Amino acid sequence: MSSTDWVLHVDLDQFIAAVEVARRPELRGRPVVVGGQGDPTRRGVVATASYEAREFGVHSGMPLRTAAKKCPDCVFLPADRAAYERASEQVMTTLREFPVVVEVMGWDEAFLGARTEDPEALATDVREAVLGETGLSCSVGIGDNKLRAKTATGFAKPAGVYRLTHENWAAVMAARPTEALWGIGSRTAKKLAELGLHTVAELGRADRAVLADRFGPKMGPYFWLLAQGAGDAEVAGTPHVAKGRSREVTFQQNIADAGELAVQVRQLARHVAEDVVAEERPAARVGLKIRYAPFITKTRSITLPAPTADAEEIERAALEVFRLLELDRPVRLLGVRVEFPDVEPESASEPSQSQSQSRS
Repeated sequence: MSSTDWVLHVDLDQFIAAVEVARRPELRGRPVVVGGQGDPTRRGVVATASYEAREFGVHSGMPLRTAAKKCPDCVFLPADRAAYERASEQVMTTLREFPVVVEVMGWDEAFLGARTEDPEALATDVREAVLGETGLSCSVGIGDNKLRAKTATGFAKPAGVYRLTHENWAAVMAARPTEALWGIGSRTAKKLAELGLHTVAELGRADRAVLADRFGPKMGPYFWLLAQGAGDAEVAGTPHVAKGRSREVTFQQNIADAGELAVQVRQLARHVAEDVVAEERPAARVGLKIRYAPFITKTRSITLPAPTADAEEIERAALEVFRLLELDRPVRLLGVRVEFPDVEPESASEPSQSQSQSRS
C-alpha cells in the first residue's frame, strides 16, 4: 500500500440510542435504553444503551429488568427498525458524497477506501459532514488495512479520530488481551489462554503449528496473522448484503412444555421463511437460539441438503435442530435464524452443529 492509500472505518456512536435522542431532543444527556417493547417490567434485552446508561453498567444483551435495577432513572424505548434503516441510509448517502469507495458493513458502520495525503483531515471532514447532515456523531479509525482501521475506531470513541498502522501496531496492541483483536471472541480467547496465550504479543510469538493443531489449519494461522495486524486492505464499493435473517421471541413466562416450544419454533420458522422469500435468496443453513432460565444461551445449526426458500423445508430443519437441544430447564427465549449461501460459520474450527453459552 502506498503512503497515500488509506482505509477509514466509520462507526456511528451509540447509533440506535442516538437516533432515538435525535427524535426526542429532550432525552439528550439522559440515560436511554432501547430494546424489546421498551417496557422493563416485561421480558426483553437491551439492543443498545446510551453512554449515560453505560456508566451505570448497562450494556447490549442485558435483560431489561437488570438494566432497570442498575439504572432506575433510565428511559426505556421500544426498537424501531424502520427509523434506524432510514437514518443509516442517510449516513451512507453522506459518505458517498466524498471521493472515496464506500463499503457498508451494517446500519452503523462502513469502510472507506481513500487516496489522500492527510487521512486525519479527511476523517475530520467525514465526522463533521455526518454530524451536519444527520445530527449523528461518529468515530473514525484510520489504518493501512481493514483490521487496523477497525481496531483504531475503538481508540477513537467517542466522536474522535485515531490512526493505527504497522508503525505503531506493536506499541499500541502488544500488551492488550487477545480478545481486543477483531475476530477473536471470548470463547476463542479462553482457548488461547489455555495455551498460555493471553496477550496480542504472546499470540504473535506463538508457534503456528501449535495454533493449527488446536484451532485447525485455517483458523490457527489466521489468529496468528491477526496478532500481527495483518488484513485485507481492499475496500469494495458494493452494497451491504445481509448474511442471514432471524426472528426471535422472549416469553413473558418461562415455557417448559416441549410441545408448546415446538409450536413457537414452527411460527418463528414460518416468519423467517417469509423474510427469505422477500430477500430473494435461498437459505443454506438453519439455526436455533435458545435461552434457558435464568439466562443461559445456546445455539445450534445444521446445513440444509440444498439451499431453499421453501417454508416447509425451513420449518422441518428448524424442528430438527430443536430436537438436538436439551429441554431440561424452562425456556425464556427462542430464535430461528437462516444463513444465506457463501456465508461461513463464525469459526472454521467449530463443528457444523455449533454451540455457545453465555451468562449475564
